[in-house]
Amino acid sequence: MQNWNLSPRKILEDGPVIPVLVIEELERAVDLARALVRGGIRVLEITLRSDVALEAIQRIRCEVPEALVGAGTVTSAADLEAVVAAGGSFAISPGLSTSLLRAASQGEIPLIPGIATASELMQGLELGYDTFKFFPAEASGGISMLRALAGPFPGVRFCPTGGITGENYLDYLALETVTCVGGSWIVPGQFLADRDWEGITLLVRQTLAAASTT
Repeated sequence: MQNWNLSPRKILEDGPVIPVLVIEELERAVDLARALVRGGIRVLEITLRSDVALEAIQRIRCEVPEALVGAGTVTSAADLEAVVAAGGSFAISPGLSTSLLRAASQGEIPLIPGIATASELMQGLELGYDTFKFFPAEASGGISMLRALAGPFPGVRFCPTGGITGENYLDYLALETVTCVGGSWIVPGQFLADRDWEGITLLVRQTLAAASTT
C-alpha cells in the first residue's frame, strides 16, 4: 500500500467524490474497487450495512493496494475495532457520540464523524475534530445549511452525504467548506447487477472531469 497521510482532512482531500458502497455480494467487491480505481477514485467507503462488508474490506485491502478502503455506518467502539481487525484504513460515522469520538481518538485509524446540526458540530470540535461528514445532507438543509455553518465555523470542512446525486454534486463542491462529497450514484445499481465495470469506470471519469472545472 502507498504511504498515505492518514488524517481525516487528507482522506477527504484525495478526490472530490467518495463512493458510498453497500457490498451485498462478496465476489463483486474486488472488481468494483478496481473499476473505481481505474476511473480515478482511490478512497472507498464500504458501509457496514451487509454481512460481508468487513470481508469485502479485507479483500480490497489485499487485492487492490492502490485503493484506500475504509468503513461507513460505524456507530460504536466495537464497530471501530472490527474495522481495524479487517484492515480498514479509516471510519466514517452517520452521527457522533462522545463515546465514539473518544474511542476513535485513542484508536488506530482516523474517524470522520457525521453531524447534522451546529450543536453536534460544536461537540465534535470540543473533542478535537474539525472534519466531518454532513449527513443526511439534503434532508438537513443541504447547501443552505452548509452556507449557514460556514459563518461561525470557517475552519471546518465537510463531506456532504445523503441525497447527493449526479445532478447536484457540483453545486455542493462549489462551496468553500466542502472538500468532497459522498454518494452511491457513482455506482448505479444496474451497472453493478450487470457487472458493467467499464461503465462504472467511464462514469467515474466523467464525474471527476466535471468536478475539475468547479
